[in-house]
Amino acid sequence: MTRPTVDLSRFDNSKSFDPGAGFVKRTLWYFTNALFFLNPLFPFRSPKPALLRLFGAQVGRGVVIHPGVNIKFPWKLRIGDHSWIGQRAWLDNLDTLTIGNNVVISQGAVIIQGSHDYKKVDYPTYTKPVVLEDGCWVGAGAIVTLGVTMKSHSVLAAGSMASKDLEAYMVYQGNPAVAVRERVISM
Repeated sequence: MTRPTVDLSRFDNSKSFDPGAGFVKRTLWYFTNALFFLNPLFPFRSPKPALLRLFGAQVGRGVVIHPGVNIKFPWKLRIGDHSWIGQRAWLDNLDTLTIGNNVVISQGAVIIQGSHDYKKVDYPTYTKPVVLEDGCWVGAGAIVTLGVTMKSHSVLAAGSMASKDLEAYMVYQGNPAVAVRERVISM
């Protein structure tokens, strides 16, 4: 008896995934992202929120986006006021990514919102939204996976991976991330 195998020649993203914009808009974003966001030779932060808005993102006041940030689809991005995105962060937002107010996504952090159904022969893509509520901190090199909600003021420590929701005002660490202590914020 032969077991079924994956057949990537049967992969067809058009059946399982909608990028949410036409070819022209995606192409224009590709070059804008490469020139103004990923490019370390463009260190200026102030024009980036306006560029994101031009492509359909909802971006609040005082948002800081450092050089080297990769954003997949700005039209699926919502950022509140005074949030920061650090160098080399990767927002692989194949689905809606909601970033609240005063959120920090540190350098090298990754938000992953898509995967493949490895149980099916044609390996279809699937996506889920991610929500980073107000005051959250995604530490350097940390990974937040699809479908996760980081509740208000939760912290994902550097190098950790969240594959389940994080409770409010808790610090999480490890892979998979587990709660290690309460987050206490002093005045």
